[in-house]
Amino acid sequence: MQTRPLGDTGHDSTIMTFGAIALNWLDQEGANQMVELMLDRGVNHFDVAPMYGDAELKLGPKLRQHREDIFLGCKTQERDAEGARRKMDQSLNRLGVDHIDLYQIHGLEYEHELDTITAEGGALETIREAKAEGTISHIGLTSHGNPQLILDAIDRIDDLDSLMFPLNPVVVGKDDEDHAYDAVLERAAEEGIGTLGIKAFARGPWPSTDELPEADRPYANWYEPVDTPDEITERFDFAASQGLTSVVSMGDPKLVSMVLHAATQYDGMTDEAQRSLVERLRHDDSPVPEQLHH
Repeated sequence: MQTRPLGDTGHDSTIMTFGAIALNWLDQEGANQMVELMLDRGVNHFDVAPMYGDAELKLGPKLRQHREDIFLGCKTQERDAEGARRKMDQSLNRLGVDHIDLYQIHGLEYEHELDTITAEGGALETIREAKAEGTISHIGLTSHGNPQLILDAIDRIDDLDSLMFPLNPVVVGKDDEDHAYDAVLERAAEEGIGTLGIKAFARGPWPSTDELPEADRPYANWYEPVDTPDEITERFDFAASQGLTSVVSMGDPKLVSMVLHAATQYDGMTDEAQRSLVERLRHDDSPVPEQLHH
């Protein structure tokens, strides 16, 4: 599978990142098989988080067995130093490793959170200490939120190594500042920051729970996904052609192998095909950011 430099980290990530939340829906044997499948196909960047149910525990056995083959991204939603340290220790313990390659401040949505994170006693303090100790190698940030907030974060956190944010043709087609992730891509390239795309496969937000109760959703994704091989390939090709380092796979294990197939076959997408896809989807409901505010 193709790789691209993750900003200035010195690490080359595969163009697909395995979103390990998928392991939460599998038993341990199924989780082991899925991790083996990723490694067999050459995927080297894995992303997990403590809020993904049992995913850290399920990833643990194969992660430990193949530790040198996996660039491990983990996350914290904690905003203060003490909480971040507690969560980091919990993740290291659950994963059964002593080192995380990329530790990400997760789900930034509001300016006041950025104030807390970067202030004295904020989460960034813990993360920088852990980096100095060698417990983590790189610092990242994830956001479903306003692109301007991500740009502010780049200004205020001068040692950011990666960003994770939504990018898909629906988002690209919305010509407003709430969806101006192209500015984030551009700035990240200037600053040598790696970029990881989420929601590449979002068709749109799920219907309301009145129309479709959560228990009846056919997939365990935050959003309603595209789910045919052709659509998934088209969406992967689009996201990978926007200049991202890597595209994060979907949350539902039933769909992951189609994303994997698309990633192994990827050979670019013409400008014309990209424009036509954006034109076709620009009026669809955006899966970000309003619907995803917690």
